Amino acid sequence: MSIAIVTDSAAALPPDLAARHRVVVVPMWLTVHGVPEPEGRRPLEELVAAVEVSTSAPTPGEFEHAIKDASRSHDGVLVLTIAGSMSATYQSASIAAQSVGGPVRVVDTATAGGAEALVVLAAAQAAAAGAPLETVEARAHEVLERVRLVATISSLDHLVRSGRVPGIAGWAGRRLGINPLFEFRGGAVRRLRPALSREAALDRIVQLVRRDAPTDGGGRLHVAALHALARDVAEDLLARVVAEDRPATAFIGEFGPVMVVHTGPGLAGLAWWWEPQS
Repeated sequence: MSIAIVTDSAAALPPDLAARHRVVVVPMWLTVHGVPEPEGRRPLEELVAAVEVSTSAPTPGEFEHAIKDASRSHDGVLVLTIAGSMSATYQSASIAAQSVGGPVRVVDTATAGGAEALVVLAAAQAAAAGAPLETVEARAHEVLERVRLVATISSLDHLVRSGRVPGIAGWAGRRLGINPLFEFRGGAVRRLRPALSREAALDRIVQLVRRDAPTDGGGRLHVAALHALARDVAEDLLARVVAEDRPATAFIGEFGPVMVVHTGPGLAGLAWWWEPQS
């Protein structure tokens, strides 16, 4: 049994990991000053400086092409997408799957970035072990129920403009000089208690990872450090976690332009889930 894994570029899955686990990545789209282009065509720094940037999902045709191509050499295809609450990507993938027919499943991971990537990698590992499509899909659902993504950003302004948090929250952050923290889980952005400094915010994120650890001391940690033009901060976060917990999965994923349009630069955080001992 051979199952192909397809995802979108919002997963921020590093190219080497995508290649190693044979994950097909369909790019999201940006419109820069009225001109559409696939994500990844230009440097993130250039896009952050652009005045007019909007985002859109891959088309059903792009997913259909990826699914058909994967089906030629596999017995089934599992498509894992960014949260449907944030993008029409799940809808596009579902239309494509219905058009192609056959053993194709589509799962809304209800998250994005490194958290989505962790779901993708878990499914890819199940597929590599020879599991049938139903089992690979069940593995994805198991992980998306467990995975968490918590990050800090210098300002809530971009999330306010995108409608993800109330305007009053952005105003309060600027007024009080606090460091916002948020969690993206279950398809929704939830504001957490803010920190009084960047360092305090990062400390709290690391503490949350350790707090989630199984009380019996068992379990395996899978973690991704996330960032948007803040790689040094992500490296420090991951180093702190690795020094304590020796994760089974650990990598750094840079938020792509589609995500940074909504969050702004300077984001840093962790996505993780604890796998119980079998």
